[in-house]
Amino acid sequence: MIQNNFVGPVVFLKLGGSLITDKTQIELVRKDVLARLAKEIARSVQNNPDLNVLLGHGSGSFGHVPAARHGTREGVRSNLDWHGFVEVGRVASKLNAIVRNQLVAEGLKAISLQPSASAICRDGGLIQFNMEPVLMALSARLIPIIYGDIAFDTQRGGTIISTEEIMSFLSDKLQPSWLLLAGETAGVYDVKGKIIPIISPENFETIRPALGGSRGTDVTGGMATKVESMLELVKRQPNLQIRVFSGLVPDSVEKGLAGESTVGGTLIRGLPV
Repeated sequence: MIQNNFVGPVVFLKLGGSLITDKTQIELVRKDVLARLAKEIARSVQNNPDLNVLLGHGSGSFGHVPAARHGTREGVRSNLDWHGFVEVGRVASKLNAIVRNQLVAEGLKAISLQPSASAICRDGGLIQFNMEPVLMALSARLIPIIYGDIAFDTQRGGTIISTEEIMSFLSDKLQPSWLLLAGETAGVYDVKGKIIPIISPENFETIRPALGGSRGTDVTGGMATKVESMLELVKRQPNLQIRVFSGLVPDSVEKGLAGESTVGGTLIRGLPV
């Protein structure tokens, strides 16, 4: 196993599929938003050369539509299912190439690491992921990019793994200080439509009824699924902080990467409030 030999903080940043694509359309990238986000990431790295960024992004209007049509998340068994499996992987990597190329255009040393080449699942759960390329990329001062993708499954034949599932798996080894979830919403809302400033294991049950799904098609679950999975993560890693915020606000990603609380949104933490 390759050991960590890089210095500086490790930050996970996820650009939500709803942020970089229009999830109500098919394969439509929000080019202006993606271009601005790439510039913000580039400025962050320039301002803090010791910052180690692992970038992830959702599939948005690319992967979720064919995945829902073919039921890929639930399993892949028939010949038609495998055609769907291939199609989901194709469009997911298509979006990833667009994201990577935008980052490279801003001078960032970004490299795509295709999850389906590294991951093995069992009954929908991620059980194996090759860590070495991620560690070596960070050690070389590169920005590894992962994304929601197809994966082979020992019981289902094939399935889909979300960006959050991959990041959760990787975080146990990399121990990031922050996990930033940049989406199109300003945070997690309560039943009155107000942003919940902090979510922890202490108050989750009281706010659970307010958590709904997601706009557009999302085969990996909506906000409730994401919050629950993130709470499990901070329970395992009490020093990790997770922020859910809007990447549509200019400079928000740059501020988040700098650790500024002015980003706002919702803070998810495992330590008592």
